[in-house]
Amino acid sequence: MEYKKLNDVLDELLTELSGVNRASNNTVQAYKKDIEQFISFCNEKGIIYLSDVKEKTIKNFIMFLSSEKSEKTTISRKLSSLRKLFEYAIKNNFIDFNPIMKIQNPKVKRKLPSTLNLDSYLEIYKLITKENENLEAKKLIAIFELLYGCALRVSELCSLNIENLDMPNETLRVIGKGSKTRIVPIGKKSIEVLKEYLNTIEITNNKQPLFTKNNNTRIDRFYVYEKVKKYISQVSDIEKKSPHILRHSAATHMLDNEADILAVKEILGHENLSTTQIYTHVSIERLKRSYKKAHPKS
Repeated sequence: MEYKKLNDVLDELLTELSGVNRASNNTVQAYKKDIEQFISFCNEKGIIYLSDVKEKTIKNFIMFLSSEKSEKTTISRKLSSLRKLFEYAIKNNFIDFNPIMKIQNPKVKRKLPSTLNLDSYLEIYKLITKENENLEAKKLIAIFELLYGCALRVSELCSLNIENLDMPNETLRVIGKGSKTRIVPIGKKSIEVLKEYLNTIEITNNKQPLFTKNNNTRIDRFYVYEKVKKYISQVSDIEKKSPHILRHSAATHMLDNEADILAVKEILGHENLSTTQIYTHVSIERLKRSYKKAHPKS
C-alpha cells in the first residue's frame, strides 16, 4: 500500500478521467469541484492522507452537507464523485479498504422533468421570426430544432461541426457523454430548417462549427441558455427554462405518440433504460391530468 495525500490522488484521478477515459471537461470539472469540497472538509479535521479517511469521516461529511441545507440529490452526486475517487484508489492499491463501500445515497423522490407543449414550441418559432433579422432568426430556429427535434444535450449541440450532418441520409453524428458517438435521425421538417440555415452561412471546410456567435466563435452553453431562457419565458411559466427542457419535451412527446422506449433510449444516448423510463412517468402523469380535467367520473 502506498501512502498518498488526498490532493495528489485527486490530481491523478482527474488526469485519468480526461486522458484515458476521455471524459468531457464538464464531467472532469464536476468531479473536481465535489471532491475538492470533501478534501477541504477532511483537511479542517486534520486528515491529509487518503488512508486516514474512515467510514465515519464520510458520514460526518454527509452530516455537514445536510447542515448546510444541501439537497438530497446534491449529496447523492457528491457521494458518487467520492465513489469514483475511492474506486480509483483501490484499483491502484493506495488503500486496502474502501470506506464508502457501505454508505448508501439518501433516498430521493425523483422529480418528473418539466416539458413544453407543442403549441408553446411553435409559438417560440413565431417569436424568433418576429424579433430577429432573417439570418439570425434562421440560426436560432435551427438551434431550437436540433435541441427539440433531435433531443440533444446543450454540450452536444455546441460541439457540432458541419461534418456531423449527413443530409442525404437524414442523420446527425453526435458526440455524447464520455465521448461516445451515436447516430441520431433528423426529421424532414428539421432537414428543411437546417437547409435554410446552411444557405445563410459560408462553409469553407467540414471541420468548422455548425453554429457560431456573431463574432464567428463557436457557440457555448451560456449563449444557448440565454436564448432558450428568453423565449421559453415568453411562452411558458414553467420554473426551469433551460435547453434540457426541450430534450425532456422531445422524449415525452415521442413516448406520448407510442414510440418504442428502446428507440427513444438510443436517440437520447442514455446508458441505462431506467433513465429513459422517467419519461414514461411524465406521459402517465399527463394522462392522469387530462382524465381528471375531462372525465365526468373523475
